[in-house]
Amino acid sequence: MSTNPLINKPGRLPRMRWVMLSFAFFATVLNYVDRLAFNYLSANGELRELIPNDAFGYIATAFFVAYMASNLVSGFIIDKLGTRVGYSLCMAFWTTASLLHAFARLPFHFGIARFFLGIGEAGNWPAAIKLTSEWFTPEERSTATGIFNSGAAVGAIVAPPLIAWLGIHYGWQATFIIISSIGYLWLVAFWFTYYTPERAVKAARARTIPPLKLIKTRFVAWLTFSKVFMDPVWYFITFWIGRYLVDVHGWGMAQIGWFAMFPFIVADIGNILGGLFTQFIIKKGIPVPRARKIAVGTFGSLLALALILGPFIITTPATALVVLSVAGFGYAAYTSNTMAFPADVVPLSATASVWGVASVGAGLGGALFQALSGATIERISKLYDYTFAYHTVFVGYGVLALVAVLVILFVLGPLEKNRELEEFVNESTAS
Repeated sequence: MSTNPLINKPGRLPRMRWVMLSFAFFATVLNYVDRLAFNYLSANGELRELIPNDAFGYIATAFFVAYMASNLVSGFIIDKLGTRVGYSLCMAFWTTASLLHAFARLPFHFGIARFFLGIGEAGNWPAAIKLTSEWFTPEERSTATGIFNSGAAVGAIVAPPLIAWLGIHYGWQATFIIISSIGYLWLVAFWFTYYTPERAVKAARARTIPPLKLIKTRFVAWLTFSKVFMDPVWYFITFWIGRYLVDVHGWGMAQIGWFAMFPFIVADIGNILGGLFTQFIIKKGIPVPRARKIAVGTFGSLLALALILGPFIITTPATALVVLSVAGFGYAAYTSNTMAFPADVVPLSATASVWGVASVGAGLGGALFQALSGATIERISKLYDYTFAYHTVFVGYGVLALVAVLVILFVLGPLEKNRELEEFVNESTAS
């Protein structure tokens, strides 16, 4: 029998946890649609003429600089304000930033809009992780995080055909306006629906742990370091797949709209199966910490292997999509487990804070490697060709993924409750 009082409580509460999780899922879908709209609209046509590869890389860097800075504080703000207010503020901010893209006219303007988008979007994951920590047991948590995080892949699936169709029929300015309006609808529905479950209120409102105290812990420091190397792999796939298919395989917007979704469909499967795999082996008797690391090691290595071997396998657009699909599956399954780490180690009142701090690493890696990707592709393609340029970057990202896996397996430390942090929170609660 579960020891989580939320699950044992009879009545509507067990069903409501899935309603609440659906908000996190749809928010993550919208997060990726808003994030990727510019990437696809600028892959071809009017915006491609305005924004070359190196400028595209720098604009992406502006997004990740803001993403990094926002992650440093967004988790603490969400822990302080609570899931309902914190999540709502994040959605309102990034939706408005997405709307601002419609009024941009120069690469610099898009850089500003992307900067503000990064500030708002950074809060989605700390808020969603806090939500799942409030509503789900440790045994179910990797599955719950996999479900909401599958929204990233669903958003990446929906984005190519949706953005291509809207862009072709209504133009790029109207596309940004239309997708932004959906975010405001989510905001209204969430505000009037969400609440923190009664028995989680006390834990969720416990004293916030200071940022420096969290950063000094071995778990938070090395989780942050691992994300410097792992998350940019996914950012490269999602940000550059449209340009890759145009530059290397000569595709147009219509082909991208129909086929660029496939790696993200497979990644969506990885989100669910990654969590279910861990839940399955836990039920077979493997301790939760060991099960998490088995899953992370397996799926992270699959991602790295796909990208490193990709240049030797890819001969057609179809094989390229297969390689990117395997990589996306590995990343998604890996991430559905790492997202469950904070609730395994730190008090409930600090789960959003920890993921926010750790995601500073994701923003730092994204900013650094997006700029390097753009510069590398631009320069190597002029010396050789686009195929060699992109394949060089594929191998580089495969190596980065291996570094992240090794850090998690051998440096991160045990995935068990941090007694010092628990005592800190309990002392403040008792006083």
